[in-house]
Amino acid sequence: MSTSETAPDDLENANDSEPTPVAQDPQAPESRADKDVPLKSWLGMGASTRIRRWQHSLQKIAEWEPQLIDESNEAIRKRSLALRYRAKSGESLASLMPEAYALVREAGRRTLGMRHYQVQMIGGIALHEGCISEMQTGEGKTLTATLPLYLHSLLGKGSHLATVNDYLAKRDAEWMTPLFRTLGVSVGIVQTECDQGQRREAYGSDITYGTAKEFGFDFLRDRLLLRAQNRVQSDFLGDGESNFSGGGGDKPVMRGVHFCLVDEADSILIDEARTPLIIGSIEDQVREQIVQAYQWAARHAPEFVEGEHYDIHPDSKQYELTGRGRQTVRSLPRPDLIRTVGLVDLYEFMERGVKVHQEFFLDRHYVVRDDEIVIVDEFTGRLAEGRKWRDGIHQAIEAKEGIEISVPTGQAARITIQDLFLRYKYLAGMTGTAATSAPELKKIYRTPVVRVPTNRPPQRVPLKDRVFGDMHSKFVAIVDEVVEMNQLGRPVLIGTRSIDKSELLSQMLDDKGIKHEVLNANKVAEEAAIVEQAGKRGRVTVATNMAGRGTDIKVPKDVEAEGGIHVICTELHDSARVDRQLIGRCGRQGDQGSYRQYLSLDDDILKNGYGPVKAARWKQIGADSGGSVQSYAGLFRKAQLKVEKKHFRDRMVLLHHERERKKMQREIGQDPYLDTPD
Repeated sequence: MSTSETAPDDLENANDSEPTPVAQDPQAPESRADKDVPLKSWLGMGASTRIRRWQHSLQKIAEWEPQLIDESNEAIRKRSLALRYRAKSGESLASLMPEAYALVREAGRRTLGMRHYQVQMIGGIALHEGCISEMQTGEGKTLTATLPLYLHSLLGKGSHLATVNDYLAKRDAEWMTPLFRTLGVSVGIVQTECDQGQRREAYGSDITYGTAKEFGFDFLRDRLLLRAQNRVQSDFLGDGESNFSGGGGDKPVMRGVHFCLVDEADSILIDEARTPLIIGSIEDQVREQIVQAYQWAARHAPEFVEGEHYDIHPDSKQYELTGRGRQTVRSLPRPDLIRTVGLVDLYEFMERGVKVHQEFFLDRHYVVRDDEIVIVDEFTGRLAEGRKWRDGIHQAIEAKEGIEISVPTGQAARITIQDLFLRYKYLAGMTGTAATSAPELKKIYRTPVVRVPTNRPPQRVPLKDRVFGDMHSKFVAIVDEVVEMNQLGRPVLIGTRSIDKSELLSQMLDDKGIKHEVLNANKVAEEAAIVEQAGKRGRVTVATNMAGRGTDIKVPKDVEAEGGIHVICTELHDSARVDRQLIGRCGRQGDQGSYRQYLSLDDDILKNGYGPVKAARWKQIGADSGGSVQSYAGLFRKAQLKVEKKHFRDRMVLLHHERERKKMQREIGQDPYLDTPD
């Protein structure tokens, strides 16, 4: 699928928040540089040394504006084509950047009524220099992305923008196409339903929007195609070349991995880093036997008791049958078809069945849609389309829910999200929450994090945390606070960790007669409309998560005068970044806003951070207390830090093993993406 204009390259753009129009009239004098917020007013607000160093670039960009404003659209396009010629002739992108960024700013002003703020230009410079730009919600990351995407498209090697889902990729591409069209730049969109021809056309555009998942699968499919055609693969999809040699037949759809801008960078590059993208091979001949083994384990899993039939390893969380548990497995009745399955394999089937029975719950970790198990992403609250749990967990859940079991088919090709983006020659990213992950992003991807100042000083008010003994007491207090805010006319946004808790809170609000909207993985189609209206007077919105929602919350002036949006966080997530993403939905662009964190001694974060034994003790204390327990407030942030450190270690181990595996396979002449063990 392609929205093209004129030109031969590949670029991409996506964003989670809507840029604010500066001037609806393209010729309005308010759009000129002299109306920008003075540099001194925000350079002193904790700006880094790197940002201070970019003042000279900002001034050079500003010097172009008076001249470009008076030129015709045709003259603007000619300038753009001249820049492309100079880039392909060997001039550095750094030397072309001031004029290029000034052209993009002018094109945005003319076609969209949106002129890039100074802080957006700073974000664009950071992205060009291979940084992760941390820009707060509402600061216009979508518009900022147009700057480096256009600049890298000048080389003719393709520029990609990876975002979190098809909807955002399509929306942002279509939104920014008028800007790029003015500059003579073509835009392509890769969607899940695109066929091979549409994908090739999209990747052939100057700028290409899509998801990390689609980029990864296209990479693997192209690599499999080249192997089938006995063509050299060692440099393909890594050198940025756009021409393919060889005869007829099928051709790869991608033309290289030159530059990629990653939207919601912390979510994709860190939270999704270990996610493998796998293309299956031919199905196993013993499929029916495997299906019956999963079903048999699912039927009997509830009979097994922790400590008696199985133990849980405290670090790896692996389930292991005890001697009595194995004896029970041997004594259970078995269908004829699985009598020939080895005992060791049966033990593993049962261990998976018990783990799924104890740890994976409907409407929290997954939903059943069209007779398929669809994972609910714990970080974004969205349905993770196309993803499956590994090591038989997904099939064990299918058996538990009584739907058709998708037997693993082996691997024809495999790559992790982390490895995919490490292949790009130039990588940059945008997000609202990256500072806490800065060391990891720099170590793995060599992308420093730059905190870009807000266009206006933030006025978000943090209210004191409230701690309760159990979830019910906590939810009662939350509903009371919602009623209080509702009477004042202030909109309220409530964030929960799971679908089932959002539904429970919704029921409690109904009981109080509070009209509200629920936004979770079961309401993907209505998502944009619900979020856009969440800032209106008296609105109450319950959401599983606000990470990467992709739509800005509009706050009317009368609501702003009353204090703006009030955000209620019902529970800490495993990552502090996810909590910050929710909080960032209030007080955007210098608006008024407030937030409060609610906690209880039966929250999941305590179990994840301290283990089941300590968590059970605190849960009992909470049950006995019957009310507020503020003295335990310090436990929660420490637990969150422990979980973050564990996840960090896991990702470092993954990175080490992946590097060692690829090194070994290359030494023996294997392709590390195609010759992968199951």
